[in-house]
Amino acid sequence: MTSTAFASSTSTSSAAASTAQHLINGQWLGAADTERMNPARPQEVAAYSPIGSAADVDAAITAAAAAQPGWAALPAPARGAILIAAAGLLQERESTVAADLVREEGKTLAEARGEVKRAVDVLRFFGSLGWAATGEVLPSGLPGTTITTRREPMGVFALITPWNFPIAIPAWKAAPALVSGNAVVLKPAELTPLSATHLARALHDAGLPAGVFNVVHGKGRVVGAALASDPRVAGLSFTGSTNVGLGLQEVLNARRARVQLEMGGKNAVLVLDDADPVAAAQVVAAGAFGLTGQACTATSRVYVTPGIRETFLDALVAEASGYLPGDGLEPGTRLGAVVSRAQFDQDLDAVRTAVDRGATLLHGSVDADPEAGLFFPAAVLTGLAADDPAVTEEIFGPVVAVLEVPDYEAGLAAVNDSRYGLTAGICTDSLKLSTDFAARVQAGVVKVNRPTAGLDLNVPFGGVKDSSTNTFREQGRTAVDFYTWGKTVYTGS
Repeated sequence: MTSTAFASSTSTSSAAASTAQHLINGQWLGAADTERMNPARPQEVAAYSPIGSAADVDAAITAAAAAQPGWAALPAPARGAILIAAAGLLQERESTVAADLVREEGKTLAEARGEVKRAVDVLRFFGSLGWAATGEVLPSGLPGTTITTRREPMGVFALITPWNFPIAIPAWKAAPALVSGNAVVLKPAELTPLSATHLARALHDAGLPAGVFNVVHGKGRVVGAALASDPRVAGLSFTGSTNVGLGLQEVLNARRARVQLEMGGKNAVLVLDDADPVAAAQVVAAGAFGLTGQACTATSRVYVTPGIRETFLDALVAEASGYLPGDGLEPGTRLGAVVSRAQFDQDLDAVRTAVDRGATLLHGSVDADPEAGLFFPAAVLTGLAADDPAVTEEIFGPVVAVLEVPDYEAGLAAVNDSRYGLTAGICTDSLKLSTDFAARVQAGVVKVNRPTAGLDLNVPFGGVKDSSTNTFREQGRTAVDFYTWGKTVYTGS
């Protein structure tokens, strides 16, 4: 098939669906094997996609391995120019891409547009690095000698990406890999095949050589496993659940391949007495309920000191009431649909279990009905024990637990008492305490008076403990380090 076989519906009211396909060696392949239903409109098909096999993976890796040397030989500015051209195409298609993203993932149209813009900006940022220096000139202790360093591409990289940012995450993994001279095989999430296909189409249409960027849809236990175990894959970058990520790490480590993991989070915010309670509630609500709480950086637990507790809770409930769940394509919707029935049930079970264990539900529902759409109201829980699953386990929905702590030190200890360490925040007017918090909190990203969710694309991103491998960071210039290896060159006169 050719790229003309890729169809897309731009109507926000039509039930017509789009078809995602594999991209292998520059060819669009694969039958419409599975249906992806719109989580906001359960009777509407959002996308069709193929189910990839181990043979498809083998073909994609073969194509990537064959194309990579020629791609690496292309001057870096020329590689970057293709990424920048792809960014322009994606920007031109923003309305279509964003609407399709809403239909298959569930988030609001404003959030989807923001995500498409993020993918555009990522491609431009890394495309511009094609003109940037990638090494250093260093002094030598030997006379007549110059030392330089180089960054070299590693070959073929596998990327396994999640459904919650179905175009931004593939972009921010693929762009540094490509501009560095590597070839890529991407396995997108099964729930969101169309968004990744839009990215692939932009790269393909921008003139990326056949085989440099490949996409294989399908199940993780087939496609992901084949990618991880193939000796031709130099490294794998994964974003998803902790259990899956740690399993992949074992496979990659066994054959000494490079691995990068971004996994779970149970992100906390500490609210101190000197904070503005309304402003703090806005910070927490944006982090907890934005993106339907379906972000690894979402706020899911809050520790608040006694003097501000009641006014903060009142303000947080007021904020929660403004996040009205509904179809992300409908104007005024602030809380999009939950991505799947399984995720909806997980959110509901978390709230019900907490209430059964004695928690107070200040806002939300234990009777949310998914039949008319996977709409889950923002939930605010309080009165929980520190070891309650709603406090310790990742829910990945618009659910936040609020606990009281006696003072700053107790709050900091509570924030750090987690297997995860992705993002953490503090709301305070104290420069001394915010500086101390930034130094002592066990998290890869620290936010002061800002929501835990969200990150600029030019800064490193990653966590500690069970949130990340904590060896290579994503995004920013440092993202290139994962996809390259260093070489030191001595030159004598």
